[in-house]
Amino acid sequence: MKENTGLYKYLKKLGYTIIFKPTLKTKNEKVKGNVDAELVLHSMIEYGNYSKAIIISGDGDFHCLIKHLKNKNKLHKLIIPNKYKYSSLLRGFNEYILFLNNTREKLEKK
Repeated sequence: MKENTGLYKYLKKLGYTIIFKPTLKTKNEKVKGNVDAELVLHSMIEYGNYSKAIIISGDGDFHCLIKHLKNKNKLHKLIIPNKYKYSSLLRGFNEYILFLNNTREKLEKK
């Protein structure tokens, strides 16, 4: 996605900070962007600059970050793209989880 898309402009207008990560294409044309360590590090660097965090991932590698944010009352939502494929380590955060499956129909402009 390009930075100048309508969604990114809208999120910036609402006050969100959008951070883009460089990606690479593998030999089989898959896009790869390893953001795990960077997300955790950036979350902690900016810790004093936000009141609540929204984490969008189903990756269990973020368990320690999510647990810390929850314990410090800084976790607002954990948005998981696919309710059929996410780490079981995240099941302990059910009260924060929002799955994106079947939301296209609700969000799509008609």
